[in-house]
Amino acid sequence: MDPAVEPGARRRPRHRVRGAGARRRPLRRRRGPARRVRQGAGGVRAGRHRARRGPGRAPLHPALRLPGRAGGGERVPGARRGVRHHRGRHRDRPPRPGLRRGRPERLQRGRHPDRRHRGRPHPVHHAGPAVRGRAGLRRQQVGDPGAEGAGVVLRQDTYTHSYPHCWRCDTPLVYKAVSSWFVAVTQFKDRMVELNQQINWTPGHIKDGSFGKWLANARDWSISRNRFWGSPIPVWKSDDPNYPRVDVYGSLADLERDFGVRLTDLHRPAVDELVRPNPDDPTGKSMMRRVPEVLDCWFESGSMPFAQVHYPFENREWFEHHYPGDFIVEYIGQTRGWFYTMHVLATALFDRPAFRNCLSHGILLGSDGRKMSKSLRNYPDVYHVFDSYGSDAMRWMLMSSPVLRGGDMAVTEAGIRDAVRQVLLPLWNVWYFFSLYANADGYSARRRTDSTHLLDRYVLAKTNELVSTVQAQLDAYDISGACATVRSYLDALTNWYVRRSRDRFWSGDADAFDTLWTVLETLCRVVAPLAPLTAEEIWRGLTGERSVHLTDWPAADEFPADRELVAAMDATRDVCSAALSLRKAKGLRVRLPLSRLTVASPRAEQLRLFADLVADEVNVKAVEFTDEVSAYCQQVLTVVPRALGPRVGKQVQQVIKAVKAGEWELADGAPVAAGVTLAEGEYELRLVAADAERSAPLPGGEGVVVLDTEVTPELAAEGLARDVVRVVQQARRAADLDISDRIVVSVSASEEVRAAVAAHLDFVAREVLAESIDFAEGVEGFPGEVGDGERVTVTVRRV
Repeated sequence: MDPAVEPGARRRPRHRVRGAGARRRPLRRRRGPARRVRQGAGGVRAGRHRARRGPGRAPLHPALRLPGRAGGGERVPGARRGVRHHRGRHRDRPPRPGLRRGRPERLQRGRHPDRRHRGRPHPVHHAGPAVRGRAGLRRQQVGDPGAEGAGVVLRQDTYTHSYPHCWRCDTPLVYKAVSSWFVAVTQFKDRMVELNQQINWTPGHIKDGSFGKWLANARDWSISRNRFWGSPIPVWKSDDPNYPRVDVYGSLADLERDFGVRLTDLHRPAVDELVRPNPDDPTGKSMMRRVPEVLDCWFESGSMPFAQVHYPFENREWFEHHYPGDFIVEYIGQTRGWFYTMHVLATALFDRPAFRNCLSHGILLGSDGRKMSKSLRNYPDVYHVFDSYGSDAMRWMLMSSPVLRGGDMAVTEAGIRDAVRQVLLPLWNVWYFFSLYANADGYSARRRTDSTHLLDRYVLAKTNELVSTVQAQLDAYDISGACATVRSYLDALTNWYVRRSRDRFWSGDADAFDTLWTVLETLCRVVAPLAPLTAEEIWRGLTGERSVHLTDWPAADEFPADRELVAAMDATRDVCSAALSLRKAKGLRVRLPLSRLTVASPRAEQLRLFADLVADEVNVKAVEFTDEVSAYCQQVLTVVPRALGPRVGKQVQQVIKAVKAGEWELADGAPVAAGVTLAEGEYELRLVAADAERSAPLPGGEGVVVLDTEVTPELAAEGLARDVVRVVQQARRAADLDISDRIVVSVSASEEVRAAVAAHLDFVAREVLAESIDFAEGVEGFPGEVGDGERVTVTVRRV
């Protein structure tokens, strides 16, 4: 018998029970609370290690009595081994009301030891004589007056094992062998394995992994429980074994036919009052009574698909056209719980799976690394999170995490904050930027995808890829993958398209406004299932319509596709990213112009078309492209012996020597050394720049960028002027000026800064919309820093 495990309860220890004539086997050491084992000539005695005295004794259940064993622990001549069951209390638990320490009390059927529960069946005990003893399961030869007392103990041992506790009140539980009703799962488990292949699992390894192996080793399912509350098992048995009869009922009509009563309450005790004479008893004395057990709650959970619509008594046609369900989601533990019980009943009753797609997520952990628990409160306060970051932040953090791919994840406030910083704020900033410039220009944008500008073509083609990729990922229930795609698109939209198009928006370029409106409106529809509230607010602001959640999913073919342009532009972004990281490593701020950037890459000709974009983004005067990668770096090959050794054996040493000597070459993209062609994973091939101080590798090891870091006085002066522009823009923002307001500027700074601003006066005035710029000493205004920490003060005044 393999009774189902209660939800949330720890798995109980298993005790092997030997009957009369059973072969002796050595006791295995197991893990869990300390237990004491003694073996003597008369048998084996296993009991709990000495602890505080338990508050009461439990009667021996009839199912535990073996031949030659009488109830209550009395000895019987010629008896063999038996089982005595004792209950002790947990060390930190107070004695249970109704049981006085040291005085065993007989527990009768219907008599609960706690007066508050009188009249209810006892949850553990059944009618039977009281048993004196301590906590634990003891196995002994009853006919022996006591091997321990006779001084024949051969061995005393201790082993540790887990002990089950109630998942609600954390009370220690007692398990014992009882009669049970089973579903004969072993008779159709092979069919369950076959039907499992029709289910799409996410993550995919569960199909033939934890769930598939569980099905292959399935046992008969114990579906009865000895409780008061629950769905009564609809089985009536004769109370006289001389006239056996079992009736199983499938409907209220069947009960009304046999008992003449129309039930309105299917629970105990009302259903137990249905009693009738046994039709197979000619004496008329025996009666048909319902068996006392109720159904396991997991049986009811597994019945959910058809029980919820009262099938087959109602909605038969609807159910047959809507079953199995399209989608189900629960955590990984339900592969042995809800997923399993539904699959068992679906196979047994309908010969088909209970669901088509199943997403089995991992376990959410608290900040302490333990499973999140309401009793432990080891997680951020939900209302604090909602008030501080919004519900979309929590939602995005969960859906973009590894937990939706079956991994475990700790829920922390830092992770929620990252969702705001990396996704929600960039999305909102694009909307704010668009509304700011469109309102300033008084322009009403419209949906367009026909712009010929290079950046517009790129972002429209990128949107085409966004829609198609996210749709495929959501159709495959790869929600975290869809979140990653949206985040990558947002990076391209905010840190590339908007940054590089800022001058176009300032000049009122209609193509720029229409293109940004189009892609932003589409992005809101794509992100609506992932960040519903943020997407709703932005979409309604863009369109003025009712709700983004009432619109259709966008069609990818509404946007022009241009994979070559997207690939080339993304490679250009990689070049800029590498150059900017080199600037940061050298402490050269982006506003400081440099003379030259050299890009060595096999894709030099494709990248040459974007030279102006690279020069503006990296802030260099000139950009040079070359496909002679070897002139700026060399390829370094490293062998991975652990991966190569099992394939080539002793020859691996020859390969390593050849590689170290530089005697290797590339053939069809794969390195060849000592006559051995290395496979993927057996080597590492990377580019090493000749001038490591001024170079940075490109992603994928395709080339390098070389930055001329020499700063001339002219470049330094231009950098100071650009820094002053930044300080003036900050002063405008602090003064709450509109972006179109013309201003007068006063600057208080050192002679070096004044000279730099004077040399680039037209540039500074144009950038900050200044009618005039003058210099003064001791000006009280907005303070800032330029250059290497030099202080300046500026004042701005609306004209």
